[in-house]
Amino acid sequence: KALISTAKSNGYRMRVLEAVEEVNEIQKSVLFNKLLNHYNNNIHGMKIAVWGISFKPETDDIREAPSLVIIDLIKKAGGVVSVYDPVAMDELRKQSDLDVTYARDMYEACIDASALMLVTEWKEFRIPSWLALRRLMKEPVIFDGRNIYDREELKNQGFIHYWI
Repeated sequence: KALISTAKSNGYRMRVLEAVEEVNEIQKSVLFNKLLNHYNNNIHGMKIAVWGISFKPETDDIREAPSLVIIDLIKKAGGVVSVYDPVAMDELRKQSDLDVTYARDMYEACIDASALMLVTEWKEFRIPSWLALRRLMKEPVIFDGRNIYDREELKNQGFIHYWI
C-alpha cells in the first residue's frame, strides 16, 4: 500500500502492485464466503467463534488483519462474534468499535458457537481438544483459514471442516 501511495503521489501507477493488493483484499473474505455458503446465506443470530485477531502470530499488530474484515462481515450479516487471541484483544478494544464478545480463552469463545473460524495460526490453536470443542460448540463446523488442521482427523472427530 505504501509503494502504491508513493507512486501515485509521484504521478505513477503501479498496476501490478494494485492487482496484488486487490487480490489480497478479496482473499480476506474467502473464509466468510465459505461460512455463508455452508449456512445458505443466513447466519443471522448465530454465534461464530473467531480464533486469532492479529495479522500474524506472536504479535499484537492488527493493522490489515483479515480478522477485522471477517468480523465486520459476520456482524453485517447478523452474526454474533466471540473472539479470542492470546495477545491482540487489547489492541482490538483500543482500535475498534466492533461489537464482539472477548473470551478469556479459546474454549470459552466456542461455547454455543455454530462455527469456529481459525484466522491466525497461534501455536496454542494447533492442537486443541477436539472432544472439548465438540461438547462446547452448538455445531461441529470449523473454517480453517490457515490450513493447519488434518482433514481426516477432523472428519473422524465428527467435524465438518472447510479450508482455504
